[in-house]
Amino acid sequence: MMSWGLLIIRLIVGISFMGHGAQKLFGWFGGYGLKGTGGWFDSIGMKPGVAMAFIAGLFELVGGLLFAAGVWTPIGAALIVLTMLGAIVKVHGKNGFWVTSNGIEYNLVLIAIAVGVALIGPGAYVLF
Repeated sequence: MMSWGLLIIRLIVGISFMGHGAQKLFGWFGGYGLKGTGGWFDSIGMKPGVAMAFIAGLFELVGGLLFAAGVWTPIGAALIVLTMLGAIVKVHGKNGFWVTSNGIEYNLVLIAIAVGVALIGPGAYVLF
């Protein structure tokens, strides 16, 4: 049953990150694409905004894909963790802990999941 649990965790978290990456890179799923996200990144001091949006989107898309597939899971987890640390430093850290105040709570939960799965391993159900 542990492998089924890991598969569920990997799929939900990984596919969610892939979606966020696609929002930044392609404007899919209600996202703003590179230009829109890049403009917002510029406004919060992440310059050059479009390049930083590309890196963040790529980390989310590739990290999510690797994590969901259970392939090179530690690398996928590391990309997820780096993305969440960036979000904490640039957006959520100043707002305290609780997600209700746009704080770091949810980012830390995602970091814990990514690190936990990387340490345990992806389980038996992986892409290859």
